[in-house]
Amino acid sequence: MRIIPAIDIIDGKCVRLSQGDYNTKKVYNENPLEVAKEFEDHGIKHLHLVDLDGAKSKQIINYKTLEQIASKTSLRVDFGGGIKSQKDIDIAFECGAHQITGGSIAVQEPEIFTKWIEQYGSEKIILGADCKNRKIATHGWLESSELDVIDFIRDYTQKGISYVICTDIAKDGMLEGTSNELYKEILENTAVKLIASGGVSNMEDLHLLKEIGCEGVILGKAIYEGRIKLNELQKLISTF
Repeated sequence: MRIIPAIDIIDGKCVRLSQGDYNTKKVYNENPLEVAKEFEDHGIKHLHLVDLDGAKSKQIINYKTLEQIASKTSLRVDFGGGIKSQKDIDIAFECGAHQITGGSIAVQEPEIFTKWIEQYGSEKIILGADCKNRKIATHGWLESSELDVIDFIRDYTQKGISYVICTDIAKDGMLEGTSNELYKEILENTAVKLIASGGVSNMEDLHLLKEIGCEGVILGKAIYEGRIKLNELQKLISTF
């Protein structure tokens, strides 16, 4: 299972939210590159980079941060937030993204997102399946839909998607554990490479997600709040 720390960006700064609420913003570092380099120094190979300004707007905003991290570290960056047009995805890949995650665009413009899967391949495009009470949410989680998360994922597997990041919004940033039952259900009903996101609070959560069969796990606040130490992750990566 891949360990994937997250860096969320607002105004060019490394922040974390609770349950996607922008009013809960807490700045952890004003220099995201510094954070990324620290991850790299501890054996981390993957990074989930989210443009929260872009997620709220209709375009990528913090692409310069992506470019900095991609050019000055060896981290393989999955980039999301604000990718809503061909111009956005071109910018993301040109700035060094290894993969891009599409959430809102996959809900609102399925034809465009399906075209991207065909154009770039299933190794480059990740489906963002962020949900609350099993219903898919969009636009930085500010808007909800009536789409059931399992149905949403299953539909896109038929369109060629392989990687799925599923965040249970109710768990995100709360440090209260992950949505293991939901992840089990997804894995039982689809054939995706599932990346769990939201709620990781300690090392035990990581072992449980590996047992369930998740391909990767994204963790953020647990690192920033010191619940999980980077040297602990470094040791774990060698065994995972």
